Amino acid sequence: MTGNEAKGAQPHAPSSGAKDFASKVLLVTGASSGIGKATALLASKRGAQVVVVARRESELKSVAAAMNPEMVEVIPADLRNEPDRQRVINTTLQRFGGIDVLVNAAGTIGFGSIENTTLDDWDKMLDINLRSLFRLTQLALPSLIERKGNIVNLSSVTGIRAFPGVLSYCVSKAGVDQLTHCSALELGPKGVRVNAVNPGVVVTNLHRASGMEEAAYQKFLEHSKTTHPIGRVGTAEEVAELILFLASDRAGWITGASFSIDGGRAQTCAR
Repeated sequence: MTGNEAKGAQPHAPSSGAKDFASKVLLVTGASSGIGKATALLASKRGAQVVVVARRESELKSVAAAMNPEMVEVIPADLRNEPDRQRVINTTLQRFGGIDVLVNAAGTIGFGSIENTTLDDWDKMLDINLRSLFRLTQLALPSLIERKGNIVNLSSVTGIRAFPGVLSYCVSKAGVDQLTHCSALELGPKGVRVNAVNPGVVVTNLHRASGMEEAAYQKFLEHSKTTHPIGRVGTAEEVAELILFLASDRAGWITGASFSIDGGRAQTCAR
């Protein structure tokens, strides 16, 4: 028997996950595609009121069409802009009255080395992948603290391992991990948990959106089967499952952690 059990404190009862988020409000950025979209759809199936945020309104509406219209709010926004960030939080509070979970899944990837990454490319990467996440978190905190909510940040295997040719992306994701760890220490006493997930290669539109042509992307996916020990790349739905576990009461004693979900990629040497 632990000390807390002796004092009468009880952990949350185990759950199947089927209705983990009944009466909960989840704000998901980057929700028009990929991991953000998969997370939003799965959260909706598990009873959440979901706010979907991304730049592309038509894609967001397509995601929302698969949900109960009374349980979803569509907010087109560019999270690099402060007025848009404030509008996202204010609209969420007006529609649903609070925020229980913030999933920071918006992001981009870019290519370049220490020799050829331009200052503009560097600033754009850090702005989208780290600065906007930091600021949206700040704006959401009053409600998260009030409701004892939690945050899940989408990082990457590149946050914990170095890879050539994606310098600014690696640095931005390492920043996401440290933001996760530091804010978890600061917010733990206020009842707010903060965690991150670190996927390996997942089939999404991330690389295509960065300008990679389809033939090159398919070649990249095929090669990635050899760089992930489990022998395949991941799916957005697999990562969404981990995100929602960390966001649920079932993970109530987990905070300040970065979880690899990468088929073993982070355990290997670069090749």
